[in-house]
Amino acid sequence: MRIYNTLTREKEELIPQEEGHFKIYACGPTVYNYIHIGNARPICVFEVLRRYLEYRGNKVTFVQNFTDIDDKIIKKANEEGTDYLTVSKKYIEEYWKDADGLNVGHATVHPLATENMDEIIHIIADLLEKGYAYVAENGDVYFRTKKFDEYGKLSHQPLDDLQSGARISVGEMKEDAMDFAVWKAAKEGEPYWEAPWSKGRPGWHIECSGISMKYNGEYLDLHCGGVDNAFPHHTNEIAQSESYLGHPWCPHWCHVAHLNTDHGKMSKSKGEFLTVSLLEEKGYDPLAYRFFCLQSHYRKSLVFTWENLDNATVAYNKLLARIAALKDEGDVEQAAFDEYKAKFMAAMDNDLNTSMAVTVLYDVLKAKTNDKTKLALLDSFDTVLGLKLLEKAAEL
Repeated sequence: MRIYNTLTREKEELIPQEEGHFKIYACGPTVYNYIHIGNARPICVFEVLRRYLEYRGNKVTFVQNFTDIDDKIIKKANEEGTDYLTVSKKYIEEYWKDADGLNVGHATVHPLATENMDEIIHIIADLLEKGYAYVAENGDVYFRTKKFDEYGKLSHQPLDDLQSGARISVGEMKEDAMDFAVWKAAKEGEPYWEAPWSKGRPGWHIECSGISMKYNGEYLDLHCGGVDNAFPHHTNEIAQSESYLGHPWCPHWCHVAHLNTDHGKMSKSKGEFLTVSLLEEKGYDPLAYRFFCLQSHYRKSLVFTWENLDNATVAYNKLLARIAALKDEGDVEQAAFDEYKAKFMAAMDNDLNTSMAVTVLYDVLKAKTNDKTKLALLDSFDTVLGLKLLEKAAEL
């Protein structure tokens, strides 16, 4: 299977370091609000990738975290007059409702940042000892980007170019504008954990490094996220992880393009975004949205309009109707089954081309083979696509 690698800018064979066992980390949501349908796109894509690797007979350890302590969560708690635990618990529960609607299964493990403080603090202590990090006067801990020679290799930008737009914000006590926080000393009234250098909490980047290494070890096969994570989040993850480990960490990086609207990228920071639950309130099946996502290649920006979603809904419902008309009779014609399964796998092996895989699904419906074979193929493909095709068709 060949997947585009952001690190090399080429499609490359995805090869696990342990034969038959893929170790994958995907950045999960920061739980200070509902996930929007733009967030849902990469969640669906990476779940399909996991399904397909398992479909090919591999073991997959798929780790997707919840960032349950963060500046945004603390701000939300203060706005609502509650605490960070209440906020994070609420939006984790809401995430599961949306994931269930989208038929997104659980990862192997969904760690919370707050449950992995010992590991995170250990990494920061090591970075301090090696001189990769330093403690500022206010108790914050920063990573020295200039000490990591390969900083920026994921975004393919030299440090000098990245530094040109960097600024030191009010309250920051950095040595250099490009340095980033791995630990934030607690302000009055904020939650904190005890560390040798100060009471506080970890930065977002170090949380992911600590969690990934705890559950997938020192060598990761594939790291996933939205394209906006490549810099600075994943760039910083690489710097701190490889400085801590002393060796390359993850050879393959996969990023999903944005979901755009008429006004640009969908974003919580803009204050207006669509959620999966809102789609349901408007009468849309979340699986029609999953179908909408899979009709497009993950590296292409996807434009959301109500018209586009309506078209996907019509197509999904027509697909179910055609499947419902098939008769579960006779025997599977093995030659035809093998032929179309090979076409489906060829599409998926070519950079997770779900758009072409969906085309193969339609080809099966038009094929000159019996209904039993068609049903067997559709059931097989849906193990990967997760559209509940036979289940939903049976309800018609």
